[in-house]
Parts: sequence; C-alpha cells; structure tokens
Amino acid sequence: MSSSPTSGVSSGENGRAILFMLAAMAGFIFNDSLTKLTADHLPLGQIMFLRGLMAISLLLVLCFLDGSIRKLGLVFNPLIGLRVLAEVLGALFYLKALFNMPLANATAIMQVQPLAITAGAALFLGAPVGWRRWSAIAVGFGGVLLIVRPGMAGFDAWSLWALAAVVCVVSRDLLTSRTPRNIPTYIITLASLSGVAAAGAGLSSVETWVTPRAGDMAALAAAACFILVGFVSIISAMRTGDISLVAPFRYSIILWAILIGYLVWGDVPDGQTLIGIGILVVTGLYSLMRERKLLRKPGPAAKATPLR
Repeated sequence: MSSSPTSGVSSGENGRAILFMLAAMAGFIFNDSLTKLTADHLPLGQIMFLRGLMAISLLLVLCFLDGSIRKLGLVFNPLIGLRVLAEVLGALFYLKALFNMPLANATAIMQVQPLAITAGAALFLGAPVGWRRWSAIAVGFGGVLLIVRPGMAGFDAWSLWALAAVVCVVSRDLLTSRTPRNIPTYIITLASLSGVAAAGAGLSSVETWVTPRAGDMAALAAAACFILVGFVSIISAMRTGDISLVAPFRYSIILWAILIGYLVWGDVPDGQTLIGIGILVVTGLYSLMRERKLLRKPGPAAKATPLR
C-alpha cells in the first residue's frame, strides 16, 4: 500500500480519513441547521447546555459499550485541556455568528479552515509547504474577503465572529493531530462535549431560562446526535490521515449549507458571495490535486518532496 510523500501515511489511512471528514461535515451542518431552528425560542447558553447534555448521555453509553470508559483518566492530558478550550471558544464564536447571519454565509467563512490548517501545519508542525500551496492559501483568503467584504456597505460585523471561530477550530484540529494515540477518540470527544456543555451552563446562568417546547427538545435531541457524529468523525479524520490532504474535503459542507439554507430559510447567496465560495472551493481542490500528483511520484525522492 502506498504512502503519502510527506507524512508516511498510507493511502488506505488517507482514504478512511477522507470518509471521516465527509461524515463530519454532514454531521456538523445538520447540527447547525437544527440548532439554528431553536435559536428563535431558546437562548444560546441553554441550547449549548441541553444539546451537550443529550450528546454526553449518548456518548457515555458508547464509552461503556467499547470499554473506553476505563481510560477516562487520560482526559487530564494537557493537550486535551487546550483542545477543549479551543473547542469551547470556537463553539461560542460560531454559534453567535450563526444565529445572526445566513447559514450559507457563516459556513462559507468557516471554509478558510483547510487553507489555514495547511499554514498552521507548516508553521507549528514543521510540514514542508511550497510556494504553490502558499499561493493557494493567499487566494483562499481573498475568497473569504469577498464574503466578509470589509469596508463595504454589505459588511456584517457578525462575520468577524465567524473568523474568530476559524482561528479556534484550526487550533483545535492541529492539537488533535498531536494527541497521544493511547487516548481513545470517544474520550477526547467526551472532553470536548463536556467543555461546551459547561460553557453553555455558565452562559445560561446570566440568561433568562425558557421552558423548551416539545419541538425544540426534539430538534436539540437530533442536533445532539449529529454533533456527536461530527465530533467523533473530525477527531478520527485528524488522527488518521495527512491533515493537509484531508482538509479540503471540508468544502463538502458548503453544498449542504446552501441547499439547507435555501429550503429552510429561503437564503439565496448573492453573486459576490458565490464568487467567494467558488474561489475557496477551487483553491482547496487545487491543493488536493497537487497532493495526489506528488503521491504518484515513485521512489524515495517523492518522500522528500515538499507540499507545493
């Protein structure tokens, strides 16, 4: 089985990581949509707390079934603590943006993540990245600026909250790739869900608690299932494959976001937003195609080739 020229990760592992990434994006967008539906009736902190409580309950059952619960003590690893902090801040920033802007726009801004992760891997993990990949990163940020539109009449301050969430999520994923392999994915997920739920409980203490309707509870229960799928899958993707190769598959979430935003809320992205989305997708696909080309190079020389 062939290996990545830059990371030594086998093609089979990269294939599984890509499937995990696709599952994560589907889980996250359905969670976002269901959570957004409850935002008109429930405050943010209460939503985070109730959804987290439901997801944790389900996850604990899974931990008992596969025996992961016996390794619960590993949750106190410092890297897990930093990851939870990034997760919590990312959730707060993103949900605040999501509740105040169209779903497709918020999701599109988050799609700078694959490019930012490539940059982060180069700067903090020592991954070699050539000028072509850096050029793709720069063009991708240009696409984000088309969506955010700083200084223009269409500028929305909530876009800055989404960009802050990007920084947190990229930090989370880079930390995930560094977590010790003896810590089960379910335990890392449990730490993340607990942190987000605790943050929701703290936030709800300064909000007015609202009695949830039956429909809200049903939506939050479904959201809890989807966010659990998203968390487990994204952790598995970051721990299994070459993160610079797997990251562009995050763009699959955009198709879901535009479709759901149109069908549920009637949100139609304008031309400039669509151009920005297109730029992000093209740069991500370019990075993927470039990696595949390097992967096909035979012999030891390929293993020394930088990500270009």
